[in-house]
Amino acid sequence: MSFITFGETMLRLTPNNNTDKLKSSRAFRVDYAGSESNVASSLGVLGNEVSHITKFPNNQLGDAAIDSLRSYGIDTKHITRGGNRIGTYFIEIGSSIRPSSVVYDRANSAISEIEANEFDWEEILENKKWLFLSGITPVLSKQCANETIKAAKVAQQKGVKVCFDMNYRRSLWKDPADARKIFDQILEHTDLLFGNEGVLKDVYEVIPTGNSVVDKTIEATTMAAKKFGIEQLAFTVREHSSASENMVSAVYLNKSKHHISEAINISITDRFGTGDAFAAAILHALNKDWDNKKTIDFATAAFALKHTIQGDQHTSSEKEILSIMEGNTSGHVLR
Repeated sequence: MSFITFGETMLRLTPNNNTDKLKSSRAFRVDYAGSESNVASSLGVLGNEVSHITKFPNNQLGDAAIDSLRSYGIDTKHITRGGNRIGTYFIEIGSSIRPSSVVYDRANSAISEIEANEFDWEEILENKKWLFLSGITPVLSKQCANETIKAAKVAQQKGVKVCFDMNYRRSLWKDPADARKIFDQILEHTDLLFGNEGVLKDVYEVIPTGNSVVDKTIEATTMAAKKFGIEQLAFTVREHSSASENMVSAVYLNKSKHHISEAINISITDRFGTGDAFAAAILHALNKDWDNKKTIDFATAAFALKHTIQGDQHTSSEKEILSIMEGNTSGHVLR
């Protein structure tokens, strides 16, 4: 039994000097990443069987992307090849009062030009346990939206559980109503929902009224569970001091009972891929049948720890994450 993730994996370019702005940088670090494959890489590093489904151009960049995925233990046998280019994104890491920013260059990427029936979901999902989808891939093209919905439908028919991260990228969607139409069709087949209080507000105009961010998130998960008919929801909580300092925690709603993690103060090296690390940690914990409290505390520790690592990938082991979960956050040298 294993995990499947589906979505676009892109070429990530980040200034070599972590604090440089994009417009002044002359050298960039290269990586291959995307929300869904970030989840896959974390699952692979944690020792799970995981496959990633996407499409890459049949050139050296496509080869390099596949090699990168395989380096994390990800099965790539169902990846298709074709199209003209790999999607690309440029990241500027924020610092202090300057926020991080992203410039996308992903129009006409290989996956955005997939055709109907290019992926055999009956075969891909055979004997799998979970399918992970996000709200990013459906915006890339009409067929990407259709394929995401189809994958969720086939998974449900085959008894494969569907988890959906309601990622909403304002710079990609023309209107929240467009996202809502697609998300609704995915949510019909969703068993576990990832998100946060902000995305519910952006897409569904669900506005909790709690006095704190945690209270609002608890209320948001309750409202979302009722609205979408989903029993399991795991939402991250982030309290901003600056682009460099945050406090993070999380809320897990399982069968009408809330489980709230301890909060962790973090200094940020790179915040990209942190929500993906959280989602992967939840799935890892569920795969190991951990109790609800351990599940959300482990996922929050992974969420926090990923902020200390450059790049999208979370390469921390289960042991390292458990150590953070147990309160070992002083940063003392291990000898």
